[in-house]
Amino acid sequence: MTTSQSNDGERSPRRIIVVGLDCAAPELVFEAWRDDLPTLGRLMREGVWGRLESTIPAITVPAWSAMMTGKDPGQLGFYGFRNRKDHSYDGLAMANARSVRQPRLWHVLSDAGLRVGAIGVPQTYPVAPVNGHMVSCFLTPNARSEFTYPPELKAEISGWIDGDEFLVDVPNFRSDDKDRILADIYRMADQHFTVCERLLEREQYDFFMTVDMGVDRIHHAFWKYMDPKHPKHEPGNRFQSAIHDYYVHIDRRVGRLLELAGEDVTTFVVSDHGAKAMLGGICINEWLIEHGWLVLEETPEKPTPLERCKVDWSRTKAWGEGGYYGRLFFNVAGREPEGVIAPEDYEAERSRLVAELSELTDHEGKPLRVDAYKPEEVYAEVTNVAPDLILYFGELDWRSVGSVGIGSVWTFENDTGPDDANHAQHGIFILHDPSAPGGGEELEGLRLYDVTPTILSMLDLPVPEGIRGEVIAR
Repeated sequence: MTTSQSNDGERSPRRIIVVGLDCAAPELVFEAWRDDLPTLGRLMREGVWGRLESTIPAITVPAWSAMMTGKDPGQLGFYGFRNRKDHSYDGLAMANARSVRQPRLWHVLSDAGLRVGAIGVPQTYPVAPVNGHMVSCFLTPNARSEFTYPPELKAEISGWIDGDEFLVDVPNFRSDDKDRILADIYRMADQHFTVCERLLEREQYDFFMTVDMGVDRIHHAFWKYMDPKHPKHEPGNRFQSAIHDYYVHIDRRVGRLLELAGEDVTTFVVSDHGAKAMLGGICINEWLIEHGWLVLEETPEKPTPLERCKVDWSRTKAWGEGGYYGRLFFNVAGREPEGVIAPEDYEAERSRLVAELSELTDHEGKPLRVDAYKPEEVYAEVTNVAPDLILYFGELDWRSVGSVGIGSVWTFENDTGPDDANHAQHGIFILHDPSAPGGGEELEGLRLYDVTPTILSMLDLPVPEGIRGEVIAR
């Protein structure tokens, strides 16, 4: 990877590579396995590092786009993978690359004449032109889709990788077919890192970024095998070291990538959020039914997604969506088609619901912390159709389950397939800058929004107005 030139002929001040490890946990990278990860350990010793606070919600979409714009989910206008497209009851729409209306870092740099590469960064499908190369992300339907820019890169990739098809994601990673899932995670990672290596061997980039999704997938599929604190952990199981061994494998692949990048490259290693054991699920719609906020015309006999049920909207005040966090929506008169909450009562009703949720307990009757976030209080701006409340259960030890017909507020089976881990609010941040080496200092107060302004500052480019982050002082 060699230094390129901007449109005015001046050499860019430095070259930057960003290695994203989706869901990488600071407790594992910085503490438990630091000595087993020589590449990341060296970057920490010779640079600076710290826990990186994620967005609310702490989830892949919108977190990576927030990191690459410096804008929060409210400013971006999407609050998860699926979002209400309007105030109807007709379900949710997926937030893909077309949903991102703010320029992300590679577009800002392309406009400045810098050479960029973006490989596997979440929310880049469909691909868009850049001054360089782009390979889209796990939102790509399959490898038959147009997932590269320029389009001819797709054919080249097929000649670089092992296997019949480029894996855009691990198929059906929420299942009990653990041997197949593990093999696919490694296959996907090796294919993606091979593409990165081939590009770095031949191209000139000022900014190059890749994100490995395998860390996230292996956490969700194998966390219970690793973590003795997981309620379903079985000591001595044959997958007990699966996550550790994958971290070691990725550390090696990152090391090879940085060798190709060159000794003078500035390196960021980041994750969009962390991970933790999932202790169970709170069936949010079951709770709303019990407390009179949600009324069904008939109760299903088996677990059923709410959108497949007949809701009595004339008597329903609120309903919820599941996921690693919860989202609540209110049925407001004049806003929703059959709204029943008068606009002047909206805030009082929302506060009443928050108060009732604060009384929630776990399955043993012990108090369960519920953090209920009002969008206007956590975002600089609220655009499009935001949830009325965003919920964290038990500091993300518990997920939200949207299905009804479960017959309980608590469940220990995930309604979207086997899943061992929830997201944690803090991910990882490592910065290694050969031109300004650190002494292994741990930084505090880092936020995901700080990454883009820091990179722009390093490249002597202006930081756009409205960015929530700050340049990281070292």
